[in-house]
Amino acid sequence: MLNMNQKLIKRQQEGKVIRTGIVGAGQMGRGMVTQMALMQGIMPAIVSDINIENAIHAFKYAGIQDDQIAIVDTIADANKWIEAGKYVATVNADLISEANLIECAIDATGVPDVGAKVATDAMKNGKHCVMLNVETDVVIGPYLKKLAAQQGVIYTGSAGDEPGAVMELYCFAKAMGMDVKVMGKGKNNKLDYDCNPDTVLEEATRRVMSPKMLCSFKDGTKTMVEMTAMSNATGLIPDVIGGHGVAATVKELPDLYRLKQDGGILNKHGVVEYVNGIAPGVFVAVSTENEEIAYQMRYHSMGAGPIWILYRPYHLCNLETPLTVAKAVIDGEATIVPVDGLVSECITVAKTDLKAGQTIDGIGGYTTYGSIATAVESDEKGYVPYGLVNKKARMIKDAKKGQILTLDMLELDTSTLIYKLRKEQDAMYRK
Repeated sequence: MLNMNQKLIKRQQEGKVIRTGIVGAGQMGRGMVTQMALMQGIMPAIVSDINIENAIHAFKYAGIQDDQIAIVDTIADANKWIEAGKYVATVNADLISEANLIECAIDATGVPDVGAKVATDAMKNGKHCVMLNVETDVVIGPYLKKLAAQQGVIYTGSAGDEPGAVMELYCFAKAMGMDVKVMGKGKNNKLDYDCNPDTVLEEATRRVMSPKMLCSFKDGTKTMVEMTAMSNATGLIPDVIGGHGVAATVKELPDLYRLKQDGGILNKHGVVEYVNGIAPGVFVAVSTENEEIAYQMRYHSMGAGPIWILYRPYHLCNLETPLTVAKAVIDGEATIVPVDGLVSECITVAKTDLKAGQTIDGIGGYTTYGSIATAVESDEKGYVPYGLVNKKARMIKDAKKGQILTLDMLELDTSTLIYKLRKEQDAMYRK
């Protein structure tokens, strides 16, 4: 993001402020709206949430006064007030893609099917799309990337979210000619596969966040989704289903990330991983075959080698999202986007014993959680893509707690947009 501050100041001075539309004003959306309202050269022109008070409060957190906020239901009113320089709040998410002056749509809902609609509607209307909703990206990211190319716009994941944050390190290392052995992130919640929205309610209330979101952190789903996004953007794969998830400090990682025959834990290099600890940081483990560069790495106090860790000790998630918007609009570049086709899949695991005839639920729920496997293995064994599971999914076979669910074990809700787009994506990339 070098010089982006100057580029945004220039937009402000020239009266070319980037107007964005944001869907979802929960914890992620609220912080993003507030941050963006304080920036130069960019503004959250319209915010949609199913609870209108969430959208209004997001503006107010940034000190925006009531007379600068317009509550609208129609595209005519939205266009009128955006053109007048007001901040627009609405419950109608369709207005994000339809409003005349909006250059970029952002999905911050975390709901896979909502993300599919926001992205496709926006891009078909000629708007760039920033997907803070990684849950959508890991299911249909390649489809959305191709749609963006067809429409002449940018589709991208977000800076600040772990996949976007670690992608900066990955690109830095690759540009220097380093060999990236491992790409990963820290995890600060102890894994609790048994948690559900009820068991985390007290903590979620205290932290002013959605119980479902907190549950998805604690049961590991969010980490698996993020690792899948990292994999799909780079071609790196999980070493084992679900990753190793060692407990370690940064200093311990170089030895741990050797191959097993060299005293480490890995079966192969070129993998995505997570670490219990070092959160909220992200990292890449790098190496070089060149003896002079190895000497220079030791000289620069990076450790003995042959593996060194490049570590960023923070990610600011939604607060960095506006920078991705600016990068897309001003530079015409994505922060993180899938390669063609899926490399890995976020798959579905039974959180408890499941019975035939039972309806189940998806992300942050009571009955399932997500893991990661290679797309090749997932296709061969018929694992269920986790982002396709919703509360209308019904078991047709029993499953034991901890069992990976396969497509012959349940009936998915085939009426959703994301399901239909996933079928189109499969037809594009599978023979």
